[in-house]
Amino acid sequence: MKLYIAEKPSLGRAIAEALPKPQKKHQGYIEIAGGDVVTWCVGHILEQADPDSYDEKFKKWQLEHLPIIPNQWQLKPKYKTKSQLAIIRKFVKQCSQIIHAGDPDREGQLLVDEVIDYLNVTSQKRDSMQRLLISDLNLPAVKRSLNQLQPNKHFIPLSVSALARSRADWLYGINLTRAYTIQGGKVGYQGVLSVGRVQTPILGLVVNRDKEINNFTSKPFYEVLAHIFTPSQQQFTAKWQPSEACQAYMDDEGRVLSKGLAENVVGRISNQPATVDDIKKQQKKLNAPLPYNLSTLQIDAAKQFNMNAKLVLDVCQSLYEKHKLITYPRSDCRYLPSEQFSLAKSIVAMLGKAELPFSNSAQQADTSIKSKAWNNAKVSAHHAIIPTEKSPLGLSLSNLEKNVYGLIVRQYLAQFYPAFIYQQTHVALTIVGGKFATTANVTEQLGWKVLFERTSEKISDKGSEKNYEKGGESKLSSDSPWQKGSLPELNKNDSLHCEKGELLEKQTQPPKHFTDATLLAAMTGINRFVKDRALKAILKDTDGLGTEATRAGIIELLFKRGFLKRQGKIINATPAGIGLVGALPEMCTTPDMTAKWEATLNNIAEQQANYKSFMQPLQNTLHELIDIASSNVPVSLKGIKSTVKPAYKKRKKPKK
Repeated sequence: MKLYIAEKPSLGRAIAEALPKPQKKHQGYIEIAGGDVVTWCVGHILEQADPDSYDEKFKKWQLEHLPIIPNQWQLKPKYKTKSQLAIIRKFVKQCSQIIHAGDPDREGQLLVDEVIDYLNVTSQKRDSMQRLLISDLNLPAVKRSLNQLQPNKHFIPLSVSALARSRADWLYGINLTRAYTIQGGKVGYQGVLSVGRVQTPILGLVVNRDKEINNFTSKPFYEVLAHIFTPSQQQFTAKWQPSEACQAYMDDEGRVLSKGLAENVVGRISNQPATVDDIKKQQKKLNAPLPYNLSTLQIDAAKQFNMNAKLVLDVCQSLYEKHKLITYPRSDCRYLPSEQFSLAKSIVAMLGKAELPFSNSAQQADTSIKSKAWNNAKVSAHHAIIPTEKSPLGLSLSNLEKNVYGLIVRQYLAQFYPAFIYQQTHVALTIVGGKFATTANVTEQLGWKVLFERTSEKISDKGSEKNYEKGGESKLSSDSPWQKGSLPELNKNDSLHCEKGELLEKQTQPPKHFTDATLLAAMTGINRFVKDRALKAILKDTDGLGTEATRAGIIELLFKRGFLKRQGKIINATPAGIGLVGALPEMCTTPDMTAKWEATLNNIAEQQANYKSFMQPLQNTLHELIDIASSNVPVSLKGIKSTVKPAYKKRKKPKK
């Protein structure tokens, strides 16, 4: 018999639906015609053993025990899922072949693989294990996946990566939480000071941003505009470009701080001739933004609907599991397999009849257009989040579900619209020896941007951000004023007239407080916050703190533990959060070290690194960090009250 082991009951039922009938449903499994069986885990049914499982003395939190590093790692069954593990154990012994049907990501791979290891499955059965990858729970999609089984051994690197992450989180969290909770108690802090490999650098980002804002002193800076007339009395403005001779009067960002200097320029250029030095005209083309992965979807949902990351993930899970309207949501990929393109016509046709806000747009989509999103080389175990072939007609969706589904639909439809094309004209001028410039962008083809016309959108691909305004015109340069509409027809060496100069006094602005959207963006583009230049370059393409599946949970955990708080959309650190960051060494509160480890985890999954290359440096660093913690009393926590439960509280053992 074949044994299918799914990640969760809903996936198990979807698999069974695609297999031969008749079927018998039992508690914890489904018997298929012909004797095959579909069973399932309930998420992780195994968990890392507690420290006292390795040694009874670890029940008591003491500095001299740290760091706790297991010689032989142990897993234990979760109490609530022991019965399901027993069912899997029974059928693993009886079956002739196992089909691994975890979710199509690192965690899904480990979730079933660790059960296989724990149950000591024979090497023969391990060698013959097949991998079933399902990103769409609708019947046709599941049937297609069942015909595309692959050897499970090809996916073992994903397991190893997830296992390394799990053990790293245990080592880092258990040891540093114990160390700083003990030390915090010495200054009167009576709560658990939770320290995490990912959560603490994220807390550090918020604390440092709050500190930067609080310490910020606004200062004035100055710009000069020249009001230019052509011989035919056509008007435009150009912005002063300060020369190197002005450097002494400018800040690091090139802003002029001397009002007197700017006033002098205004006086000099008024009622003076101007000469055109150079004209550059370029046609620029911008292709549609890629479909969503989870993080980019969470960011857009936060911006447009004020939804936090956890809420977006929950809504996505409902759209995926309950309604079957979208593909697998916990995806870190923004690309699609080439074979998926054959489904585009039917999906778009369905959307055109679905009576959605974007149904008219679906009717106008051109499914012969194949965007850069379809790229097998950039698809691993899962692909971008897109609509399935199932129609939402007749389904009872909540407003939140409608909103999130609408975003996913719009991003998918954009793939079937032509590029956004605009003409950019840049003009350089000289007025009384001073350099001035202006830029104009004029839309030639709106293309996919017709889908985004109703609101100003910030669209990000691979970390590059551009702001697109309604109508397709864009502010692409801060060095020269942006001209709404076209510039007059000009030629090099044309003689123009500067009627007057205009002084603009502006104030430097502090950075903005984090919101759900910007904190998620920081976690996915963490290289921007890394100080080490060499590491920044390494992380440019493989950056990110946490995974798509864990980022929402990490943010919510920081709120739950009393380290972060919300004020409307704004996220701030609490006194406990500020105190904890102040107590920790910088390497724990900045993303450099953790981001490097995350990059190594990605490399393990791609077979470019191994388990030992990740774990050994981590263990070495752990010894160093425990020494630092032991020799320093966290005075930054003195006088701060905890909002979480006291430390050392014994857990009640479940009744047998």
